[in-house]
Amino acid sequence: MKTSTLILTLILTFLFLSTSLAQKEKNRGVFEEEKDGFYKNEILKNLDGVNEPEKEKKKSFRIDFSGMDLPKSKDEFTSYWFNDPVSQGRTGTCWCFSTTSYFESEVYRLHQKKVKLSEMYTVYWEYVEKAKRYIKERGNSAFEEGSEANAVPRIWKMYGIVPAESYTGLMPGQNFDDHKTMHKEMKSYLENVKATYAWNEEEAIKVIKSIMNHYMGEPPTEFTFDGKSFSPKEFLNDYLKLELNNYVDILSYMQQPYYQQVEYEVPDNWWHSDIYYNVPLNVFMDAMKNAIRNGYTMAIGGDVSEAGYDSWNKVGVIPTFDIHSEYIDESARQFRFSNGTTTDDHGIHLVGYMEKDGVDWYLIKDSGAGSRNTGDQGYYYYHEDYVKLKIMDFMVHKDAVENLLKKFKEQIE
Repeated sequence: MKTSTLILTLILTFLFLSTSLAQKEKNRGVFEEEKDGFYKNEILKNLDGVNEPEKEKKKSFRIDFSGMDLPKSKDEFTSYWFNDPVSQGRTGTCWCFSTTSYFESEVYRLHQKKVKLSEMYTVYWEYVEKAKRYIKERGNSAFEEGSEANAVPRIWKMYGIVPAESYTGLMPGQNFDDHKTMHKEMKSYLENVKATYAWNEEEAIKVIKSIMNHYMGEPPTEFTFDGKSFSPKEFLNDYLKLELNNYVDILSYMQQPYYQQVEYEVPDNWWHSDIYYNVPLNVFMDAMKNAIRNGYTMAIGGDVSEAGYDSWNKVGVIPTFDIHSEYIDESARQFRFSNGTTTDDHGIHLVGYMEKDGVDWYLIKDSGAGSRNTGDQGYYYYHEDYVKLKIMDFMVHKDAVENLLKKFKEQIE
């Protein structure tokens, strides 16, 4: 009996060590030269008169993905209804593309209606609101292309929304949105307003609108859809029937108290929204996992500039030479946010999941050019470690995080 027990113990120890070593297998880093992708080969070639200067191709340090067992297709994932991916072109409006896509999925989830909504309608009025705040704050408010997911419901409450067919924001013959020149002109104008103390809001907004009307066209105040006439607010309330107050933003960082609604302190939160529900990281991850498994998609935002983020392999992973999985916690997350290696630089739409080797992978719908470089056009596959370390916030219907929200009420009481 003793010999049998010893042999069994040795076998189990060997299996444990083998598994442990496999789990701790180190990633190798390599230098890779940039490759021309969708942005240069498609977007720039389709924008008349755009001549970006040729940049010297540099080598970047990345994971050596060779031999890694990665997801290969969106068809491997359990996913929920969403419209086909749309390119954001040469703009910094991922926040709007991702959140608009999210609300399209919500309209289908709630009312079984498939509708494509206009991203550029929201962008147009967001610029108007940015300009108003710039005037109000006497030039001490940001006027950039970026924003946050919760800008979308905020704008819709004020201005409504229209279907994509009613307002594309594209001029005749234009295949991709291009806001570089438009944004430069608007910002230059506002900087001149500041320099000359010409703080006339009505006049300034009139000029801002005229610039956008030239590059994007004027948004409609009334349109026909499915044979009926709507104003943008009527379309939101009577056709889409979205209760925008039912959507919440979940955040996880240590620099603000947990279980309080706080401001997300990033430049793109230019109006200083303080409605984010801040929770510990384990609660954040559990809420996301439960939501996607229960049929809820999410608009998510975070960092996409890591050595394990690669458009040609279509994945976001965390290399062991950055940090091993077992050490990813709220401190590691906050450390990167505080030192600026995690930034709020991209908004995307989480539409599906799968379990692989005991961990989650998430199917990400992405409007950025890199997502169209190869394979499934408009998608990435994120490892759960990548989400845990680098994705800072998500928007979801309140029903998906009911238990989480109860804890906030308990804190108040």
